[in-house]
Amino acid sequence: MDKSPTTESRAIGAPHIDALSAADIVERMLEVDAAIVGAVARQRAPIARLIETVANAFTHGGRLIYVGAGTSGRLGVLDASECPPTFGVEPGQVVALIAGGDRALKESIEGAEDDIDAAVFDLHAIQPPVSAHDVVVGIAASGRTPYTLAALDEAQRLGARTALLCCNAVPEYPDRIIIAVETGAEVVAGSTRLKAGTATKLVLNMISTGAMARAGRVYEGYMVGVRPINVKLRKRAIGIVAKLTGRAPEDAEAFLDQADGSIPTATLMARKGLTRQEAESQLKAKGSLRAALD
Repeated sequence: MDKSPTTESRAIGAPHIDALSAADIVERMLEVDAAIVGAVARQRAPIARLIETVANAFTHGGRLIYVGAGTSGRLGVLDASECPPTFGVEPGQVVALIAGGDRALKESIEGAEDDIDAAVFDLHAIQPPVSAHDVVVGIAASGRTPYTLAALDEAQRLGARTALLCCNAVPEYPDRIIIAVETGAEVVAGSTRLKAGTATKLVLNMISTGAMARAGRVYEGYMVGVRPINVKLRKRAIGIVAKLTGRAPEDAEAFLDQADGSIPTATLMARKGLTRQEAESQLKAKGSLRAALD
């Protein structure tokens, strides 16, 4: 009989949280959660490897595709949905599949995680078709979710590079990056939205942010790909251009307007005395603001 994932176990320590005061529940959960960062740190090497793999895919026209069920799937959808406003990429650059579809974002559709056929169907529904240019990352706290593993197997058959992010020890798999953040037992046994969910969110932050930074979507710690499509983001964009060029805010705003809202173009125009067309041409040739300025 297979050994149950450690995330199905109950955290050691009595009395358990249902017998504690609200203040003591906070203390117990803080104590248990303190181990999360250490568990993530022990997986720094495969995380870095995946960041480089995804960044390389981005620079060659590929995509990052998340696949998951339940909490894991929702975390993938959250990370994917944050990439366009944060980094200025098209929505199709980072894609997320969740077992059960959009309905599963608001409702628990637990049976969907066992549907292997749906996983293959959902993967083939992605357009353009999944190919060797893409990286498919399965997210599964247990490391065993049938929907997620079936999607990874199919993605690998299609030539895509694959990775599995989980919170339990799992066997190594040929040509697949394994990030096994062993978070251990939960204060509520099996509730992987707790420690496992927190650890998963930390790693997803690293994957997408790190890959975008390596692909030139971040410069000097600023989100230079952000699109000024509302008042808050316009103010942020003006501030970024001002900081990167040493110009007054009103001058930075003028350059941003001339650049049609593009922070890299406005920055290059201001710092190198270029026209918009010249700046755009250099950015296209060099691939990033850093390379164009260097």
